[in-house]
Amino acid sequence: MLLAHLRTGLTALATISMAWVPLVAGAQEPTWRHAISVLEEPKLPRDFKALPYVNVDAPKGGELRLSAEGTFDSFNPLIDRGSPALGTTLVFETLLKTSENEVLASYGLLAEAVAVPDDMSSASFRLRPEAKWADGQPVTPEDVIFSFDAAKQHSTQLASYYRHVTAAEKTGDREVTFRFDEKNNRELPAIVGDFPVLPKHWWEGKDARGQQRDISRTTLEPLMGSGAYKIGAVQPGSTIRYERRDDYWGKDLPINVGQHNFATISYTYFADPDVEFEAFRAGTVDYYQESSSSRWATRYAFDAVKDGRVVREALPNQFRATGVMQAMVPNMRRDIFKDERVREALNYAFDFEDLNKNLAYGGLKRVDSFFWGTELASSGLPQGRELEILEGIKDQVPPEVFNKPYTNPVGGDPQKVRDNFRQAIALMKEAGWELKGNRMVNTKTGQPMSFEILLNSPALERSVLPFVASLKKIGIDARIRTVDASQYINRIRSFDYDVIWSVWAQTMNPGNEQADYWGSQSVGRNGSRNYAGIADPAIDTLIGMITAAPNRDEQVAAVKAMDRVLLARHYVMPLFYTGETKIAYWNRLAHPQTLPEYGIGFPDIWWAKAKQ
Repeated sequence: MLLAHLRTGLTALATISMAWVPLVAGAQEPTWRHAISVLEEPKLPRDFKALPYVNVDAPKGGELRLSAEGTFDSFNPLIDRGSPALGTTLVFETLLKTSENEVLASYGLLAEAVAVPDDMSSASFRLRPEAKWADGQPVTPEDVIFSFDAAKQHSTQLASYYRHVTAAEKTGDREVTFRFDEKNNRELPAIVGDFPVLPKHWWEGKDARGQQRDISRTTLEPLMGSGAYKIGAVQPGSTIRYERRDDYWGKDLPINVGQHNFATISYTYFADPDVEFEAFRAGTVDYYQESSSSRWATRYAFDAVKDGRVVREALPNQFRATGVMQAMVPNMRRDIFKDERVREALNYAFDFEDLNKNLAYGGLKRVDSFFWGTELASSGLPQGRELEILEGIKDQVPPEVFNKPYTNPVGGDPQKVRDNFRQAIALMKEAGWELKGNRMVNTKTGQPMSFEILLNSPALERSVLPFVASLKKIGIDARIRTVDASQYINRIRSFDYDVIWSVWAQTMNPGNEQADYWGSQSVGRNGSRNYAGIADPAIDTLIGMITAAPNRDEQVAAVKAMDRVLLARHYVMPLFYTGETKIAYWNRLAHPQTLPEYGIGFPDIWWAKAKQ
């Protein structure tokens, strides 16, 4: 749940948070619970038999062949180094596991129960006695503590996410307790059940060459975990095969029934997205999640689709409880982007309507909120509690948040485009730039405006090229640079870019991760997701109100207020999304007729059909 890969033409880490509904009646002796929930009591009782959306009789066996763009050089899930391999969640487990039928409800996985005091100053987890590593040794509190400490020490993202967790301590033979530095934080008790637990004894041993293992380093050694799969064959940077373990300790747990059905799951990496798609068309890849609306509209007329061997589905499930901001992000660590009028001008140069018509066949929607598509998105003018919150920081926010709803510029026809260009040039002039001849130059230095748009996939270039052409018409020299996955990750982590294309995924319960996205403290911390370089006192105040919100109404009001300020400051140029997960798969795969409300359960609840 912490590190989610979104397939949108690029890989983006989406940190997902949870909040806590008090479930404990007594102040002295907290009650051990089988589950925790965010917005309401967990739907499933302690004695539930299986998740309601799985096929408990799903056949076991067969293979699942998947693809990925880029490369990989590490299986270590707890560090911010290298290019992480896909699929490691098949090998490593967490203390809790979410249900895709509920908005962020979690049930025990490695932990059989969780207990939290009334003031939420800590959270205790009782491990299952049957939980075992692949070598047969039990999962212990020491393993949990070792993994948590390593995560905080070697991952800047996880260190930020868990910054309010001061310690993990062994408090019983099978019990580990996390201590917090603040009380009544609704998020903390849940998110500490969400990091991958690794075997301490394995990492403290030596590899096949007699070398001491090091949790702080990347590695392609097949790591040992407690999960349903183990790492099988590996070709570094190219392919990985995961093999289901017949001796998996948790295969009969109710939270796992009907899942982990494939005997093997493999990933093949491609440098070119078109070659990757052709591999799917040829049948050497079984499943493809489409990120291109134009390809979805024009390139699925091949024979296997026509005769039903390839199935296509557009599913809204994942977006019912996920807000998305996809945007081009100017790096305010660069002087040319510090003035918000410059950033606003860039948005006027982006003609979404033309792009949507000519490249996406009308299949896209313009994003106009950092929580787009959810009840958390701001709209209209602020009212009620949201207005009160904004008035409390009135001297720190743009005046337009009170009198002008945020809207993106609208293009699509020559007159609108000309008007947008005029507005962009006017904003640039106010910011100290002027058009001389065919170049936009700084009035003080005489330097022309020039910057680079860094991408990690050639598939994105066709959507960015029209924007580059539009900028040229107002004298701005923008260039596209597409680099490989490893170089891209390193440059992103060190903020070595002018403009990037990025995605943030938001859950219905924003929390600690907001500080990593937009908080002042994350501006200078390499590896944070504050890609824009936001250091705004108003945003910091609103993040604090979100994480400390005493109830849902207060949280929603604070989130909408923050959304409104982020938009008014023009920190990003909002792009587009479809609001659906577009998938295609060969009919040798199958899934339950009714998928979970908030997900598609892939690959956990899918299976391979028996060969005819």
